Amino acid sequence: MTGTETPGNGKDSSENSQGLARSLFRVSLPRWRGGRYSLSKLFFNFYLLAMGSFVAIAFTADFIISTAQRGITDDYARRFMRGTITLIEDELFRHPRATWQRNIKELDEKFSYKLDIVERMSLDRRLTPSQVSKLDAGDIAIDHDGDIMYHRLGNSSQVLVVGPLAANRNPELAERLPLELRLRLLTWSLIGVIFGIALWFWVRPIWRDLESLRQTARDLGDGNFDARSPPAISQLIAPLSDTMNSMAERVQQLLATHRELSCGISHELRTPIARMRFALEMLTETDETAERERLWGMMEADLDELDHLIDTSLTYARFEREAPQPHFSSVQFGAWLTDEVDSVRLLGRQLQITVDTEKLPEKLNVDLDRKAMPYALRNLLRNAFKYASRQIVVSAEVDGERILIHVDDDGIGIPPEERDHVFSAFTRLDRSRDRSTGGYGLGLAIARRVLELHGGTATAEAAPLGGARFTLAWKAHQ
Repeated sequence: MTGTETPGNGKDSSENSQGLARSLFRVSLPRWRGGRYSLSKLFFNFYLLAMGSFVAIAFTADFIISTAQRGITDDYARRFMRGTITLIEDELFRHPRATWQRNIKELDEKFSYKLDIVERMSLDRRLTPSQVSKLDAGDIAIDHDGDIMYHRLGNSSQVLVVGPLAANRNPELAERLPLELRLRLLTWSLIGVIFGIALWFWVRPIWRDLESLRQTARDLGDGNFDARSPPAISQLIAPLSDTMNSMAERVQQLLATHRELSCGISHELRTPIARMRFALEMLTETDETAERERLWGMMEADLDELDHLIDTSLTYARFEREAPQPHFSSVQFGAWLTDEVDSVRLLGRQLQITVDTEKLPEKLNVDLDRKAMPYALRNLLRNAFKYASRQIVVSAEVDGERILIHVDDDGIGIPPEERDHVFSAFTRLDRSRDRSTGGYGLGLAIARRVLELHGGTATAEAAPLGGARFTLAWKAHQ
């Protein structure tokens, strides 16, 4: 009913336009110069950062735990060494005090750590005040490193020194690595290897996904708008890949809409401009008042047609480009529908236009966008005005949770194979090429966009009156 078929060379023109757009993008845009992602560089950067952070955290935690357990460790060392120190003390007291230095040297040879005897006064600077108090009280004092123990020999001024206990602080055992150090080295080596293997299997899919995204971005930058990123292997990159594909589809859609609008508008502009040029030439060649008035009227009609074309094209472009958010408000539906039909009734000239709201519940309230929905309804009515012979019926009904508006006419109708196609922009049937019913093929496209905004549909089918029925359907309460 509305709409014309695209000319026979439409497909070739579309392909040529797309090829031209790609060529222009390749010429006007700078070439993508990004290189490939380096897998080894990416792996080592991650490895050094993660492993360094892990080691720093581990050593910090070890220091905090060791500091917190210092008192417990010292108490355990005292109980562990108390028996040994008591036996050494008893052995020394079996001999005269003058021979203690010689005796301690003999005992030192039997131990793997050092034994010595020093004067009490020499320890005030080595030990903390709390440890000095323990020493004077007859208990075992431990130095700050927890490696040397001091015990006062009876009531004398001499103190038994046991240690350093660690093997690395004893020169005769320095060539051997302590067991604790060997265990730490082995543990950290295993952790580093296992972490590196796990990180490799984690980084490699990310690298492959990044490389795919880079290549897709490069293709898009070169003007290949059909390029899409393959499904991401890594769940970390999957949202980015989906977003890029959505962006590419949106860009391709906007470019297609731009080409469609440009080609369609340029085609539609030719006819009224050619008529205006012809009328101007005729106007300069005639002096008859009636003929001049007729030509002026023709040019005014062409100007109105151009103005309507531009307004309709801008409306369609706005719905395609911005995808505005709907602003729903509740209206008393029967009264709203009647008012909207009455606002365009004059355009129907001598047609009989009927509004049927008998199937609606009394005082039914419906949610709709009061700014956008009138576009859809008025475009359907204008379409019906072009093709109706004598009668148009606008009716509404409730189907479950949906509200339906039907616009029926008694015109020539639409073939079943064309009923979905007529909602595409700049699509008109061959029967509508004459000036009286021409149009631009945008009214029904705008109607469908408005219903998509409402989460609904716009469809076409046969009308009970014999012509075409257009139906708007959406959820009554959003």
